[in-house]
Amino acid sequence: MSVFPEARFLTSANTAAQFVPDVGSELAFAGRSNAGKSSAINTIVHRNQFARISKTPGRTQLVNFFVLDKEQRIVDLPGYGYAKVSTKMQNHWKSLMENYFSARQSLAGMFLIVDVRRGFGEFDEQMLAFGEALGITTHVLLTKADKMKRGPAAAQYQKTRAHLVGRATVQLFSSHNRQGLDEARGRLRELLDRHTN
Repeated sequence: MSVFPEARFLTSANTAAQFVPDVGSELAFAGRSNAGKSSAINTIVHRNQFARISKTPGRTQLVNFFVLDKEQRIVDLPGYGYAKVSTKMQNHWKSLMENYFSARQSLAGMFLIVDVRRGFGEFDEQMLAFGEALGITTHVLLTKADKMKRGPAAAQYQKTRAHLVGRATVQLFSSHNRQGLDEARGRLRELLDRHTN
């Protein structure tokens, strides 16, 4: 059974005018294409296919809003860093993201999804800096931790933690074996609950 029994998909937005009403609190999920963003959302909410998973990177091309309970939401943002997306689409996404982050008073924070095997990259750094400039609290999920041996995964965690000290919190996470699930859910609830419009 889902830990969020009222959770459901609300709408997809391709323009700022299509965003849901800016009330309550919401948490944005951002990350490089194929970093495991949709899988992380599904695992945290405990709903299969809640956020659509595709084997083709770059399939999340809209801003997808999901309600969790009452006036709390999560928002699945377009994946970034996928080279096969056209320049026109990349520019559209950039404009859409700027509109989203600058306009949403209900934004409680951001989960930044990073594949632990790839580490913190240029696009992740840009997203973090973007969030910092707007005063957004960021929590980094180092996903796919099950695909690395414990020692190397722990080393990558420590490296990332040192890199992000004072800028973001970070944890190891796996949708496959649910490593770090309780921590991620706790952080999500904390950010949503403490945010007031």
